[in-house]
Amino acid sequence: MSEKQAKAVEIAVAYHRAWTTGNLDSAIKHLAEDVTCHAPSGTMNGSAAVRAFMEPFAATLTKSALLAAYGSDDEAILMYDTANRAVPSAPGAELYRIHNDQIAEIHIIFDRLPFALARGDVVGT
Repeated sequence: MSEKQAKAVEIAVAYHRAWTTGNLDSAIKHLAEDVTCHAPSGTMNGSAAVRAFMEPFAATLTKSALLAAYGSDDEAILMYDTANRAVPSAPGAELYRIHNDQIAEIHIIFDRLPFALARGDVVGT
């Protein structure tokens, strides 16, 4: 692995560990001011918008496990599992694009079904 590859993974893991432990001040330091975040609920632009999106979920976490972290050039991908009181397992994956040692873009993938079921939402077939 090249030093550049290791750096992308290092930044992504540091960001992930910060937000999953509720330390949003530290997490935001890894984001570019103009970061773009693509999530199942839509696209957010700017570090303040990403924080506003992540903070409520991060505050509910009771557990987080990093399952895998890989990188290539200026990208890293993490796979993880989180839990809160309502949802015992909420796996997700995030692709990070790194520019100037900060996260410039995030693509988040996670299954929203466990959260819908926990809320009692009717799920059609």
